[in-house]
Amino acid sequence: MGTAPGTAGAAVDDPRTTGTVPSVGTDWGRPGPYEVSVDIEAVHTFYHPRDMGRSGERHPVIIWGNGTGAVPGFYSSLLRHWASHGFIVAAANTPTSNFALSMRAGIDVLEHRNADGASPFHGKVDLDHIASAGHSQGGAAAVNAAVDPRVDTALPIQPGPLTDPDLMDEPVFYLAGQRDLTVWPALVKALYRDSDHVPAVYGEVRGAGHLDSIGDGGDFRAPTTAWLRFWLLGDENARGMFFGPGCGACVDGALWSGWDRNSRALQIPGTTG
Repeated sequence: MGTAPGTAGAAVDDPRTTGTVPSVGTDWGRPGPYEVSVDIEAVHTFYHPRDMGRSGERHPVIIWGNGTGAVPGFYSSLLRHWASHGFIVAAANTPTSNFALSMRAGIDVLEHRNADGASPFHGKVDLDHIASAGHSQGGAAAVNAAVDPRVDTALPIQPGPLTDPDLMDEPVFYLAGQRDLTVWPALVKALYRDSDHVPAVYGEVRGAGHLDSIGDGGDFRAPTTAWLRFWLLGDENARGMFFGPGCGACVDGALWSGWDRNSRALQIPGTTG
């Protein structure tokens, strides 16, 4: 269920049962409050809080696409990190994720398990709040997956070019690496510029190469976690990093060698009070 551009700023104010996922303040780069379990299956690998729904909360979903030739294990520390912050990550096992078919199938699997009284996921999946994310070829797949109306935001990390942002209608955070010689920042910036119909943010991580987001995510870890917590959990601590005059990332020249927000992103209010 994509967030309509005209209501993107209000979406995080909606009441939701995920409000009981504990706050981490602004410590997005550190592990979250949940221990993590990993279930490796034939088509997907699921990273999720070990004690899902421990306080009656439901957990938002991230569908993940790998880079070319990669499998979820290449990104295991990053995906575990997101799960520790209260998300259920459905990582497609395919090394060729561009068309996002297996990614979108991850939502289907979780819909079935959420309704299955015998499943440990029963009643614990927040299917109203879903992000598509991925790296390289999987970054393009994150945009391609966002055509699914069940997806609410997209998080393409150093995305490949085989995608069309015109087909999605969700807020999107494009990430590039300053020293990426595989997916040049200019290619990512072009996708960002082609996203003027939705709230779009562009961040270029200073000094980062194409493989710096593998493993624990490196300098990509904290900002991606903040974006996910804002859009999927309504975490107001993360709002000021992206939105409003003088946003946190806007003035963080140590982390970002490039930062931009389009006109629709600029309309989203920053932190008040």
